[in-house]
Order: sequence, then C-alpha cells, then structure tokens
Amino acid sequence: MKKLLAALASSVLLLSSAVAQTLPAPTIAAKSWLLLDATSGQLIAAQDPNMRVEPASLTKIMTAFITFEALRDKKLDINQKVNVSVRAWKVDSSSSKMFIDPAVPVSINDLLHGLMVQSGNDAAVALAEAVAGDEATFVTLMNREAQRLGMTNTRFANPHGLPSPDNYTTARDLSVLAKHVILEFPQYYKIDSVKSFTYNKITQPNRNRLLWLDPTVDGMKTGHTESAGYCMVASAKRPNGNLERRLISVVMGTNSDATRTAESQKLLNWGFQNFDTVKLYSKGQAVDTPQIWKGAKGTMKIGFRQDVMVTVPKGVAAKMKPVLERKDPLVAPLAEGANVGKLKMMVDGKPLLELPVVALETVEQASIFGRAWDSMRLWLK
Repeated sequence: MKKLLAALASSVLLLSSAVAQTLPAPTIAAKSWLLLDATSGQLIAAQDPNMRVEPASLTKIMTAFITFEALRDKKLDINQKVNVSVRAWKVDSSSSKMFIDPAVPVSINDLLHGLMVQSGNDAAVALAEAVAGDEATFVTLMNREAQRLGMTNTRFANPHGLPSPDNYTTARDLSVLAKHVILEFPQYYKIDSVKSFTYNKITQPNRNRLLWLDPTVDGMKTGHTESAGYCMVASAKRPNGNLERRLISVVMGTNSDATRTAESQKLLNWGFQNFDTVKLYSKGQAVDTPQIWKGAKGTMKIGFRQDVMVTVPKGVAAKMKPVLERKDPLVAPLAEGANVGKLKMMVDGKPLLELPVVALETVEQASIFGRAWDSMRLWLK
C-alpha cells in the first residue's frame, strides 16, 4: 500500500506539471502559498510551498488535531471539565486569549472553541495539559504526529504558535495537516466555521473573515505575529457535478489581515472556476480481466484499491483517453494488491498522468500439470 500511495503521489506531480503548462497560476501577494484539491488529493498550484515559514497561530491546527485524536481514543470527553493551571492563565498577556480562570474549571468543548474561534493561547496550553499532562510532553506528541503525517519540514516548539526559533513549517506541510483534520474529524472540524464565541462573558469573533464573505468557506484558521506576517489556511466546499469538491488554500506571510483574506479568496475562486475534479474509477472496479498463466483460474480482475479522483483544467476531462500497459505475461501466483501495470490517461496523444494498476484478487498456482501445460504454451507463444 505504501508503494501504491507513493506511485499515486508521483502521478500527481506529473499532472501538476502538465496543468502548469496550460493554465498560468494567479499572482498571490504572499511569501509562499498553495492550493490543494482535498477531494483528489492533488496539488493544483503553488509558489515556494516548501519555504520554511513561521506558523504563528496556525500551530493551533495541530493542537486541535491531537485533541481530536484524544477524544476519538476516549482519553478525553468533549464535555469533560478540566482545571486551569496558572501557567495556562499566565500565557503572554499581550497575545490572544479566551480568558479562562484558574478558579473555574472549563470544558474541553469550550477550550476547543476558544482555541479555534478566539485563537486563545491560554486555551492551547490548557488543552496541551489536559491531553498530555504538561506542555513539553504535548509538544513531543505534536512533532511525532507531524512526522507520521509526512510533515517533514515542520517542527513545533509550543502548542500556540507564539514566536520561537524552533517553531517552523511550510505551506505544503500545513495543507497536509489541514486535509487530515477535515477528513478524519469532520464532526469537530465544524468548530472552525463558528463565527463568534462567548466565554467568561466576553464575545470574540472568528478572525477568518471569509466565513462572512463566502458561504462555501467553513474553516480553517488564521495566524499572525510581527515576524510571520498575516497567514491563513482556508477551506471551501462547492458543488462539482453530482458530487461536492473541497479545496484548501494556504497563504503565508501577507502584509495585512485584508490581504490574506483577499488572496485566500482569490485562490479558492481560481481553483473552483478553472478546474474540475472527476472520478475516473471506483475502488475495486475492474479496468481489465487479463489472462493469467499457470494459475488456478484463467483470468483475474485488475484495477485500483481506492477511488481514483483527478483534478484537471475545465474542458480537459472529456478529452482524456485511457491506455493500459500491463506487465505481461502475468504469471501466478499473484497476490491481491500486486502491481500489474499502469494506466496512462492521454490527452491529444500526450500522457497527462500515470496510475499504478494492481491485482484485485489473489490467484493461486495451478496444479503441476496446469503449470507444465502453460509453460509449454508460453514457450511456443
């Protein structure tokens, strides 16, 4: 499966290159940026996506993700109340806070809203302590999860994103994290779309202005420090034929709140207006049933072990033609999942992308007589 996913990733790179040649990317006023189609998993366009940048409060996306995992694993309960430490209460008083009080226990649900809606640094520390006992242990969990998710250019130094030389990431890594949050925890991701939250009699608005400007936007998080500039991870879901399609934009290092909002909106609109995401094949769908030599059965189904979605410029999908290249002869035994070839999607005679094709079933060896007979047939072929 790891080899299959790696091959699929390679196909995305090929497709992205072809797209870049036919449709120029928009000009975005940011240090680095990226647009990801979360439905297909495909990178549509980017500028310096691997540039090391300061995440600021976008760090809180990972804090939320690890808290969601704790809720999933029953280590915490959403309505559970936890005590507020003096350390959490005293976090940088000049920074964003939800204003929790050491004298008043607070629920995990309120802390998550304080974290993602109000961007409370005090909420981040309180959640870290609730999950792991202390900040240092929680930061270890953050970095462990970053590596597990493939965020290879990321390191976290704290749960809130206040400046530290050991707190860094990239636009690409943030898009990976955002996609996992949305796909794995849709029930908790809904918190990101809450426009305002009141705690301790203090109401604060969500800093994601797109929630008011674009009804298809439902998250995710903004960030700002003097050194990081104004940053945003935004996501929107819009109709795509009979399905829905989700895009994730990452904009890092803009010069103002207004700019990060406008540039994020520009990216999302450009992606939705100029590209379609189409389903090429369903999980388990046979694209061919080739002959199998020396097998207990004469043919086998080959195809894909997951739905195959692809994002292409509008008008290109109708031109795509599949060309299957098998690793013939296919000789038993063959295990389910074994790579048996590749499928090229061609446009105007040129390959747009390549997809690995696998065995959808296991075929055992034939009897000794069957193998001998097929050996002779292969020799004469």
